[in-house]
Amino acid sequence: MVKKYIAMILYVLKKNKNSKSAAYGKYFAYPVIEETVTLDGLAEHMASHNTPYSKGAIKGMLTDMVSCIKELLLEGKNVKIADLAIFSLGIKNNGGAVSEELFSVSKNIKGVKLRARATGELITKSLNLDAQLKKASATTKPTGNGSTTTGGGTTGGGTSQGGNTGGNSGGDDLGDGD
Repeated sequence: MVKKYIAMILYVLKKNKNSKSAAYGKYFAYPVIEETVTLDGLAEHMASHNTPYSKGAIKGMLTDMVSCIKELLLEGKNVKIADLAIFSLGIKNNGGAVSEELFSVSKNIKGVKLRARATGELITKSLNLDAQLKKASATTKPTGNGSTTTGGGTTGGGTSQGGNTGGNSGGDDLGDGD
């Protein structure tokens, strides 16, 4: 059983400034990312959770896992890690061809991209139940080392309700045909 962990997610509001958008002028919430944890940092964090494995052993396993996931994806397989994600490859298309005969990889494909679809404990339904949201203070600023300092606290109340309000949900869906 996965341990329930409830944390406060800070967010900032941003106004949609795209005049061509149906949501022009509306405000949408975006999460404040305080830090990006590296593979080394993840291994250190995992080692601190009462495990008999050292940071080095954990990092080695994670590094091997990443290499193996890439290898399997390039073999045309999807990789599912329970309660995390299903990893798969997508194709970034560069416009369509008018016929199969006129299709060419060099003209019609920009490249390949990694896709990750949440599973189990990380699906949106589960995250909405576990997450609490709080508006970040206007003085929340990056410190330059990947962390964030907040002066003056936060405003607003927490909520366990989630969902997209019609704005960009942070993805990079550019209609490129994955």
